[in-house]
This record gives sequence, C-alpha cells and structure tokens, in this order.
Amino acid sequence: MGDEDRESAVAAETGKAARDSESADSVRSGRPDRTGLLIAGAVLAACGGLVLYGVLDADRSDSKPEHHTPTASVTYEVTGSGTVDLTFQARSVAGKATVVRGARLPWRRTVEVPVGRDPLISIVLGEDGGTARCALAVRGRHVQSATATGNFGRATCSGSLPAAAGAKQG
Repeated sequence: MGDEDRESAVAAETGKAARDSESADSVRSGRPDRTGLLIAGAVLAACGGLVLYGVLDADRSDSKPEHHTPTASVTYEVTGSGTVDLTFQARSVAGKATVVRGARLPWRRTVEVPVGRDPLISIVLGEDGGTARCALAVRGRHVQSATATGNFGRATCSGSLPAAAGAKQG
C-alpha cells in the first residue's frame, strides 16, 4: 500500500470513529436531546399561570367594599311668592352645590349632606324683587333663617353639621 492509500485509510477510520462516537452518545441516552423543548414548555406554563392569575384576581378587585360617607338629614325651605334662583349643598362629597333656577315658591327639599360639608342655601330674587325667606334645619332642628327683599335681593342660610354622632351611613 502506498502512502496515499494509507492516509485515505486513516482518514476513513477517523471519520468512522467520529460517527461511532456520536451514535454512542445517542445510544447511551436512549433519546434525542429535548432540553430546548422542556425550557419552552416551562416558559409557556409560567406565562399561562400569570394570565390565569390576572383573570382570577380581576374578579376579586371588583368586589372591594364600597366606601360610605356618613351623612346628616338637612331640610332647606324657601317661602314667599314668585320665583327665585337658589343654590344648596346636597349629597356631593366633592362639595359641588346644586343650582335651581326659577324655583316657584314655596319650595322645600330634604337632602342628605355628607358630614364635614356645611349645609348652605343661598337665594337670589329676580328683577321684579319681592320678599323671600330661607330656613335651614339639621336633623329636624331649626338652625338659621334669613330674608331677602327688593330687586335682586339675596339671603344665605348656613349651618354646621355636628360630628358623626347620629349620622347615617349612606
């Protein structure tokens, strides 16, 4: 055998040995390498778990107990004749007043006012003037009254709500 034939034989033997080594690794484990599939499956399961947690947790967050602000019963009354524009404090926790334009007299309204907001009613007579009287009662007890007279006459009745004693949860 020549040198060339020997080198070919050695190369063939080396290639065969490498192939045999790869086959031996596969044979030893008995199955192909699936590490990548296992990692992808674990990541997918974790993502699915987070999504499921978000869906289930969203239901719980909707059932938070409502916040109830204690209130007190306040009666506003305006007597006289004709019409007036009036503004009064009602249920608004934010402190926004309710406005009634051209209210026909006599006018009366009982509302719940949040404790911590002072009840107030303000009346303004029209261009024709006249006389009108506002009155304010808290929990059935008279607090204040005032009278407006003349063209665009004005009057305001206000009071303060005692602390939460006797207040309703609304």
